[in-house]
Amino acid sequence: MTHCLLRLFSRALLALTVIVSFHIAVSAAEEAPLASINYRLAMSRPVSHLFEVTIEARLPEGSSSDHLDFQMPRWSPGRYSIFDFAKNVQEVRAVEGICPPGARCVPAARDVTRLDDQTWRVQLMGSRSVTFMYKVFGDDLSGTFSQLDARHANFNGASVFMYIVGHKQDPLKLTIYPPKDWRVINGATERADQREFTFPNYDILIDTPTEIAPDWTLDEFKVDGKTYRVAVHSFGDEGGKRAAFVRDLEKIVRAETRMWGAPEFDSYTFLVHFAADDRSIDGMEHLNSTNMIESGTLADASTYDQALEMAAHEFFHVWNVKRLRPVELGPWDFTRPTSTRGLWVAEGITTYYGPLMMRRAGIWNDEKLFKTFGAVINGIETRPGARLMSAEESSLIAPFVDGGEDVQRTNLSNSSVNYYYKGEVVAIVLDLWLRGKTRGRASLDDVLRRMYEELYLKSPKATYYLKGRGFTSEDVERITSEVAGTDMSDFFKRYVRGVEEPPYDEALKSVGLKLVRELSRNPTVGVLSDFEEQTSMKVGVVRPNSPAEDAGLKKGDIILTVGETKVTRQTFVPTIALFKPNDDVPLTVKRDRDTLKLTIKLGAPGNYTYRLEEMKDATPEMRALRAAWLK
Repeated sequence: MTHCLLRLFSRALLALTVIVSFHIAVSAAEEAPLASINYRLAMSRPVSHLFEVTIEARLPEGSSSDHLDFQMPRWSPGRYSIFDFAKNVQEVRAVEGICPPGARCVPAARDVTRLDDQTWRVQLMGSRSVTFMYKVFGDDLSGTFSQLDARHANFNGASVFMYIVGHKQDPLKLTIYPPKDWRVINGATERADQREFTFPNYDILIDTPTEIAPDWTLDEFKVDGKTYRVAVHSFGDEGGKRAAFVRDLEKIVRAETRMWGAPEFDSYTFLVHFAADDRSIDGMEHLNSTNMIESGTLADASTYDQALEMAAHEFFHVWNVKRLRPVELGPWDFTRPTSTRGLWVAEGITTYYGPLMMRRAGIWNDEKLFKTFGAVINGIETRPGARLMSAEESSLIAPFVDGGEDVQRTNLSNSSVNYYYKGEVVAIVLDLWLRGKTRGRASLDDVLRRMYEELYLKSPKATYYLKGRGFTSEDVERITSEVAGTDMSDFFKRYVRGVEEPPYDEALKSVGLKLVRELSRNPTVGVLSDFEEQTSMKVGVVRPNSPAEDAGLKKGDIILTVGETKVTRQTFVPTIALFKPNDDVPLTVKRDRDTLKLTIKLGAPGNYTYRLEEMKDATPEMRALRAAWLK
């Protein structure tokens, strides 16, 4: 979809499809459970990248249903954009009855009607059982999609498995048929040779990413009686670092369980892929596991550290988002995007705790942590959208910015802010503000533990999905006020629902830190380079009301020369620094097939950088609060 009119037309069709599909889901929601639902997953020819899925459904005695609808999710939990997984589905068919593998039977074919882009209907014609079959193409190693090739299979359930409309809440069984000598591992694995798994409902089935390959390695450790498995699939050199990596993962687990208390599972699985391809990187949280992909190799020091930081983030999700969750997150409606104000809590607060847990685990030192937090504050405060969009609103627009394919040019880089990092800076300030105001008697740790206990562990079960209920924005504000011992409504009004700059100075001072704001000496231009272009000076963002905007620069332009000097991405800023504010500087710009001559009038220095520093005159009380925060 490359043309605007086609895209608008497609959106109109999508809206209609969503209405039709949602009507199907709602109308069938009260159906009695099916007698049995069995999924079979085969991969007879891995080089084809085609997963072969079979769903066997048997209706109970006396059922009056004359059809079953099979539906592919539009999106996946943990990744909120619309991905339309149905685009990878092919060769759909159905037969009457159930024919066990290896049995000699010739079942009658059943007509399959595609109702919309994600739904297929099978007429039962008086039968109480049906076998539904299809193939799914998968060649994308990520937390959202799935990959099958000659090396391995790695799948995210939402991108592979359809559900039976009206029966997502029914228990089911999954049987996997791997290629010879390939082994299966996931968060539900209980024994080495296991290929059959049972799940209480579809939502739990797709919350169980799975790795199938002949050559992954498995290490285990125990913490407080719980078993933690580390399945590593390395596509490159490990450099003898796997044992140390597992030991560091154990440090992270111990640090996070010290804060939260014992998790409710018996075992947890880290699925870790070192892809060695310089492009694949992702992490996705799941109920009893995480699926992590790093683009480098375990032997690489930076990849090693990044994998641990990713693990600290994803494991924190065991509590925050997988169990303590916004009310909209589970059970799921896969026919339309999910909209919630709570992602700044679910993802933003988790993004804060990932680095903090690296410090509490003893893997990072203070300097590394402060540098990381300073960088995220710098990233937020130098983005125009930080003063235009609140933490709650940034949560609501997740379907626009969370990795979905969208070729339309937008102004989101100037008008929006990322809920991960907006939530992280709010969490930094909120945690330190609470510690300072209560002299260490309360913290964000206490707020999260109280929410987890009250809303997840002790609240009546609201749906079939999990125990407890999801939280609302009002719950977060109320419980924070109770823990703080004071009314926090003004804080939430100004910094969570509002767009005021958080009170960094007051919060940081409580632990003997300060935020240093440093004005750049370079003239202002008002462009950011394209993140994906490493060589040429390709314009990725043009800031509003900037010299670049006044000069007519656009996203996608490639700046060839500044004055008489040829520039690259690396030399652009040093070249600009040779000029003075108000200088009229000629630019040569490549735009599509044209080469343009533009002139930019450089602005006065107006860009700040932000970093954290320790206060030299910090009091003993401040240092004690800092030690309690970090250790």
